[in-house]
Amino acid sequence: MSFNIAIDGPAGAGKSTIAKMIAKKLGYIYVDTGAMYRAMALYLLREGVASSEKEKIGEKCKEADISIGYENGEQIVFLNGENVNGFIRTEEVGNMASASSPHPGVRQKLVELQQKLAASKDVVMDGRDIGTCVLPNAQVKVYLTADSHVRALRRYKELEEKGVACNLEEIEKDIVERDHQDMTRELSPLVQAPDAILVDSSDMTAAEVADAVIALCAKKA
Repeated sequence: MSFNIAIDGPAGAGKSTIAKMIAKKLGYIYVDTGAMYRAMALYLLREGVASSEKEKIGEKCKEADISIGYENGEQIVFLNGENVNGFIRTEEVGNMASASSPHPGVRQKLVELQQKLAASKDVVMDGRDIGTCVLPNAQVKVYLTADSHVRALRRYKELEEKGVACNLEEIEKDIVERDHQDMTRELSPLVQAPDAILVDSSDMTAAEVADAVIALCAKKA
């Protein structure tokens, strides 16, 4: 039986960083849900579907098979059996992913594919509704959060290191607005699953959070 770890939480809480660390330490597959949405966008583009063709998107997305695996330690995104790592990071694909991801048909198909992957593999998955919608039966569920100012400061430092000009107050304002949007959206709002463990990373390092989650896994296992 596969072992699943679901990590949910607001923007900037460090979900992806933590999930990748846990997957590496435990030898699990980190399911990059964003990359799966990009692979779907690539498929739609290859099929000649425009972002405005909502009905066509709903029909075409049913034909795509998307999965994630590892080869020589590198995460590979497969689209109908093809390694598409070299094609999914373009601006065109990113724009199509933004346009197509809110479509209920796309979301339903990708949730099915994510659940199929989790049923056969030990996975770590992060997002906004993994523990509540995508993997409701995950053995370990974590709701990872941090103070909005701490999250803004982390983002500010990331951008600063990349040489990007930014304003801390604006970043925090954006984070607070994003929280509100995620928590009040109609489709799969961001909420803590009743059986999820709350982890506040405000005063913790990424390694400390990862170790705490791995300790939870050891108890469940």
